[in-house]
Amino acid sequence: MENSILDFIPRVPVSEWITDVIDWLTANLAFLFDAIQDGGKWFMETATDLLLLIPPIVFILIMVALAFIATNKKIGLPIFTAIGLVYIQNQGLWEPLMYTFMLVLVASLLSILIGVPSGILMAKSKVANVILTPILDFMQTMPAFVYLIPAVAFFGIGMVPGVFSAVIFALPPTVRFTNLGIRQVSEEMVEAAESFGSTGSQRLFKVELPLAKATIMAGINQTVLLALSMVVIASMIGAPGLGERVINALQRAQVGPGFVAGLALVVLAIILDRIMQGFNKK
Repeated sequence: MENSILDFIPRVPVSEWITDVIDWLTANLAFLFDAIQDGGKWFMETATDLLLLIPPIVFILIMVALAFIATNKKIGLPIFTAIGLVYIQNQGLWEPLMYTFMLVLVASLLSILIGVPSGILMAKSKVANVILTPILDFMQTMPAFVYLIPAVAFFGIGMVPGVFSAVIFALPPTVRFTNLGIRQVSEEMVEAAESFGSTGSQRLFKVELPLAKATIMAGINQTVLLALSMVVIASMIGAPGLGERVINALQRAQVGPGFVAGLALVVLAIILDRIMQGFNKK
């Protein structure tokens, strides 16, 4: 086979560069990663243990009440919530459910704490918008399994690397929708606020963020569901929960247990999604 001109281009050592960067970070920032791993592990286990102290019937009633309030006192979602959670408890999956709930909760809160300010920054700064847009594109197009590699390199195995990979995977929608929501606020409203002498922070917190609330909440809703979708993948690096049950069933070709755990994840996803949509419409 004849050589083409492309064969004379030397191979770019991208793999070696990435490996060198990861090695440098793990060698020089090991104290930081160890501190995050130890602190994060302690927090996640303590919070989950506290969550498990709540009797299942009390937790179910709390979730039913939330569903009832979110849907303006309609009974469809509360009934589904009660039946779904009783089903999960009946199948012996209550403890994995609490681990999954805590992982999704922490990953979603971290994504919101990072994502909303980043989206505001993108809306206010063209430079930030130009820099962050390709980074968000990269985060959303990279296969989710790839995020497990740096997570394991930095934090080992367990819930902390699971939360780390879930945050990277679930963060972009909150950033993009916050940016979009603020940009969609009409210029007339902004000019009216400025004409009354509002400062930048007053304009942001009293005009732009309230008007962009529905769009921002839509992004947060997507973030929560994406974090939940990472549960099974994160279990491959030791994150406990319903995803762990799915992976164990897959490895042993046990269709029944895998289906039961998968159905529990679907039930949890529907409950969280509908409750958040209900509060978003208020």
